[in-house]
Formats: sequence, structure tokens, C-alpha cells
Amino acid sequence: MKDSILNPYSTALEALRAKSTHKLKQVGDQWRTPDPLWWGINSMFGPFVLDLFADASNAKCDAFYTAEDNALVQDWSQRLAELNGAAYANPPYSRASQYEGHYITGMRHIIAHTLAMREAGGRYVFLIKAATGEVWWPEDADHIAFIRGRIGFDLPTWYRPEPGQPEESSAGFGAAVAVFDKTWRGPKFDYVSRYELERRGSLLIAHIERAAARMIPAAQSIPVVPETDNNVWPAEVQLLAGQLPQLASLDTDHQRKVKHHINRMLLERQPSAEIIAAAQSLTATFGDHAQ
Repeated sequence: MKDSILNPYSTALEALRAKSTHKLKQVGDQWRTPDPLWWGINSMFGPFVLDLFADASNAKCDAFYTAEDNALVQDWSQRLAELNGAAYANPPYSRASQYEGHYITGMRHIIAHTLAMREAGGRYVFLIKAATGEVWWPEDADHIAFIRGRIGFDLPTWYRPEPGQPEESSAGFGAAVAVFDKTWRGPKFDYVSRYELERRGSLLIAHIERAAARMIPAAQSIPVVPETDNNVWPAEVQLLAGQLPQLASLDTDHQRKVKHHINRMLLERQPSAEIIAAAQSLTATFGDHAQ
């Protein structure tokens, strides 16, 4: 990776992150891909080993390019050859900007660099707006999978809403997965449902959590869930708990702990898919230790 470039885009982003409060419209390029959706895309087009546009707070892979690195001056193909996998991007949509003769942002320039990297070798998978009328729309992508259902994104971890500003966003838009890979031999166009991507992703997350739990000594593998005698739960907790078929097989104390965990995640405004995946993992862990 080349030395970091100090540029106005990065400076403005750092200043925004440092503010004590924010307006929702200021989030700009910093929306995060929800984990279940990312893992679902990963399962179909990965394995992803490089995040092309990220930072330490939102990177999906251990290897990533920050705004300071400027992905548009990096050799993605060479990096993928070292990492032995595919690259993922939830690209920034802000208007084109330059620094010292190099573009930092701008979808037309991002797509142009992607096509150049495609020719050099490697797979580059973008989650993009299904904006077929835009000048940057990737007509030359090797595969485009249009996602049925509107896609919502997570707020950045640094977002602190001003009074009156929403704490989360329910906004969404049509999206597609674009694959740039000259070795692609599948169809040019396809469709995939958002539900299917999230379902696949949630299952992967649950498997990963179970595998991680089994690698920890038995005495430490069960998450520490505070004791509670509560048996009255909000309707939202009961609704999510009803999606856990194995929960009824646990003893009353463990059922109560799982519901407490669900309730806590709801209060933290975690996405339903992540709550269900975590509750499934916790239920399975309690079940394993009961055997």
C-alpha cells in the first residue's frame, strides 16, 4: 500500500466525525452495509478479502483502503493476488474531487479504475444503486444481479444525532450487485431477493458464532447474560422468540436469558436479522451444554 495521501476529502471527513452532533443528511458516503446483507453477498460472490472504500470503524475485511489511502491510486489486482480472494465495495457517491492530479471520489472515475483493475485480473464486487440512467452505470460489468426489495443501510458508528434528528434511518432504495471479473462465465443479468441474501448471511453469522463458541473453553463459552426473574416481555420480544424453534426445548431459566438478550438488543436498536442470529447462537449454545 502506498503512503497515505492527505487530501481535502479526508480532512472534511475527519472534521465531520469529530463533531459532537450530526444531521442525518451529513452521513453522506458513510452508510454501512448491514452484516447479514454483506455475508449473503459474500457467500454468493466472495470470499471477500479486501474492502475498497472503508475505514477502521466500518471495514468488512481485515485489508481495506481508507480515504487517506485513496483507492483510485492503488493496484487492487496486485493486492488481491497477495490476499487470494475477491474485493468488495459499497462505493461513495459524492461528486468527483481531486487532489494532486488524482481523483479521490466520483463514480465515473471509480468505475473506470475498476474496469482497469478487471483487465489486470481479480474479482471486484460492488453493491450499488440500481440507477441505470446514471452516466456511471456499469454497462461493462460482467454480471449484474438486481436485488428484489429495497435496501437499507446502517448508520456510521460515529453518528450522534442532533436533537430532533432520527437515531436510525428506515430509508432504502433499489440496489444491484455488480461483478467485474473477466473470468466470469455465468449470466450477464440475474435477480436475487434481499430476503434470500439476508437469510444466507444470518445463517453464516450463526455458524461463525457457534464455531467461535466451541473454540473457547466450556467454562467461558456461554455468554454472560444477567440474571433476571422477569417473565413478562414486550410483544416484539415474543415475536422474535417465536422464530426460534429450539427455544422451547430449553429449561425456563435459559429461555428467560435468551429473551433477556433479545430485549437488550432491541433496546440497542439492533437489526432484527442480527438479533435472531445472535439469539439462535445463544439458544444452540445453551442446548449443547444441556446435553
